[in-house]
Amino acid sequence: MTVAVLAVQGDFAEHESVLRSLGAEVFEIRQKSDLSRHFDGLVLPGGESTVQGKLLRELDLFDALKEKIETGLPVFGTCAGLILLADRLSNDDNVYFAALPATVRRNAYGRQLGSFYAEEEFKGIGKIPMTFIRAPFIESVGEGTEVLAVVDGNIVAARKGNVLGIAFHPEVDENKAVHKYFLDMIG
Repeated sequence: MTVAVLAVQGDFAEHESVLRSLGAEVFEIRQKSDLSRHFDGLVLPGGESTVQGKLLRELDLFDALKEKIETGLPVFGTCAGLILLADRLSNDDNVYFAALPATVRRNAYGRQLGSFYAEEEFKGIGKIPMTFIRAPFIESVGEGTEVLAVVDGNIVAARKGNVLGIAFHPEVDENKAVHKYFLDMIG
């Protein structure tokens, strides 16, 4: 199984390390020619969603990746990746891939000082560590979108079909269950 990790900005290396430890073949998407390689799944890492969105367009990656996601490529977005996947942002006019029927609030917990750690239930996995860094959360989900985790009354993980979006950073914790969940989604 081969997983591509968007590597234009953000914490892509941490995702790569976890995926490799779980037996996946991993490569980075940095430029358009990287899209010619075969991949079974895509990770959109945390970082700065505005910068990532701008670079996706400047590097001519956006349309091809959007088409792959729309035609069923499994995709996993964390933090900024969740923002890129959402079909609506409540506090930003930008919309990117619009692949996850959900309304997301950017920087919902505040800036860097609002970062925190929790241990909560993730549907289908159990109780896991969750590290939130300048994190968004999901205010509401659309029809057919399954809520997978809630922290302090806020939705922090959701899935619809081939699209998994989470507000926290599982790549920084030792628990690999969320990445395993994604690999299971790929099949």
